[in-house]
Amino acid sequence: MSSRPGPNHHHQHSHQRNRHCGRRHRRARQRRRSLTARLAPERATGDSRNVALVAESDAPISGEPAADLPAIPASSGALIFDRAGRLLILKPTYKSGWTIPGGVMEADGETPWDACRREVREECGLDVRTGRLACVDFHPQRPGRPGGMRFVFDCGAFDDASLAGVVLQHEEISEHRLAALPTALALLRPPIRRRVAAACAAAVPVYLEDGRPVPGVGP
Repeated sequence: MSSRPGPNHHHQHSHQRNRHCGRRHRRARQRRRSLTARLAPERATGDSRNVALVAESDAPISGEPAADLPAIPASSGALIFDRAGRLLILKPTYKSGWTIPGGVMEADGETPWDACRREVREECGLDVRTGRLACVDFHPQRPGRPGGMRFVFDCGAFDDASLAGVVLQHEEISEHRLAALPTALALLRPPIRRRVAAACAAAVPVYLEDGRPVPGVGP
């Protein structure tokens, strides 16, 4: 005759399962905090200033615990032109070469577009209100650099009065200039140069990896 488990057996099994899930939740939170602390300093060094840690924290499906979710570094940049088609570029104080306005996405749920607008406002005092997605670039990880996703938005042409009112964030930006695209590309650091060149050459958003189009992946 078969025996069926009593109610206490089910209660103990449920209790053990809940304890196990709780431990997985705690481990996941500890991993996310560790990753945030480890990658946040990258913001101040090298090309990785334009990188932020955005930890995945969406609600789990079917009630399963949100453990072992990846953390994805991400940043946003802006293409800003004058009426003559010259590109606004910035000279950082903490690295060689030039860059475009932009920077890290905050890990508090900030969107790529919100990060683009905030960084432009902080770095050069311009108020970006409209734009279009120009490219998404996957930047591969390298020793000492976390890689991650780069979003670039084409924010259009600003009038002369607006661009005359640029106010730089002098702790991070020493100077700015408006340059014809070929001149700007020659001054930009290589990863950003490829990204900007591809974004400016396409009329629709493009997907890139390390600033280069991917065979078989179209708009």
